[in-house]
Amino acid sequence: MTTGPGPGPGPDRPDVSVVVPVHNTMPYLTRCLSSLVEQTLGRRRTQVIVVDDGSTDGSTEEIERFAAQHPGLFTTVRQPNSGGPAAPCNRGLELAAGRYVFFLGADDHLAPVALERMVTMADNCRSDVLLCKMVPIGERTVPTGVFSRTAPVIRLVGDGLPWALSNTKLFRRSLIEEHGIRYDESMPAFSDQPFVLEACVRAARISVLADEPYYFAVRRTDSSNITFRAGPATRLSCAERLFEATCRFLAPGPLRDAFHKRHFHVELFQLFGADFAALPPQEREAVCTGAARLIGAYGDGVLERIDPRRRRTLELAWRGDVAALCAEIAADPARTPRPPTVGRFPAVRRLMAAMLD
Repeated sequence: MTTGPGPGPGPDRPDVSVVVPVHNTMPYLTRCLSSLVEQTLGRRRTQVIVVDDGSTDGSTEEIERFAAQHPGLFTTVRQPNSGGPAAPCNRGLELAAGRYVFFLGADDHLAPVALERMVTMADNCRSDVLLCKMVPIGERTVPTGVFSRTAPVIRLVGDGLPWALSNTKLFRRSLIEEHGIRYDESMPAFSDQPFVLEACVRAARISVLADEPYYFAVRRTDSSNITFRAGPATRLSCAERLFEATCRFLAPGPLRDAFHKRHFHVELFQLFGADFAALPPQEREAVCTGAARLIGAYGDGVLERIDPRRRRTLELAWRGDVAALCAEIAADPARTPRPPTVGRFPAVRRLMAAMLD
């Protein structure tokens, strides 16, 4: 069910459509939606599309409350739970009418001037993709290198972009539609990365707005974000899709290697966090086997360029030495298990949130 204004032709089309995929994000959702109401860009220039992906925690009622209080600003959609953020993001793109589209996590929120400043810079710089400075709230981690300075143009590699592949960016919507760029709905985790990679590869200009914080990335206290609750088999399968996407959009060489380095450094290494030893023996073996397959296929010339700590972990996985892996993890204070999560998802399903630069 969809409510609110549709795209509609004419001169009153908004400058930016903000897509907010939602699944059980109370109480964080209130701050998220409030930050959109507070935007200095103004309501005539803003379209907010909130896609409720089968919430059961009161998020539905909160969305309805905001839509009723702010008619004309919110377009709302409610659909059965799809199991990941890809489907609600695609639904939002179908309804987007703005010259630009921006994706906002329902846990997160924006500074009041964020959309206005982003649109102004994108217009002035003729940006196809624009990143705004992110800062973490709680135990969330965000990339830092790409936000070291405001820049009208950055490179695919060399300015930190491979470490900043979340979809929390401003995209020129004509670029997205011209190339039919969409989220892969068969990926319950990491589905934003192939979307962002394709958009960046096809963009004529990628820019960064970093003079002050604009995006506040929140780590939920219950660690129940979809990526955090995905099991290791799911994360491994989706990580393989990341390597495949990189090969699809980038020719062999330094550009592709830089993105592969990121995937070894982040997604593959995260499979061997503190909870790895708690997995059933067969699952530990399966994770090692799958990781070894990816290392064999994509690690040549790349694996030796990641830091020694991560390289040693992945080399042990490649050899299938589960006992040594467990000992390595136990001896690493950075991978000390956290207290069990209180909530619907067992601790062994948590994905560690290291997004290091």
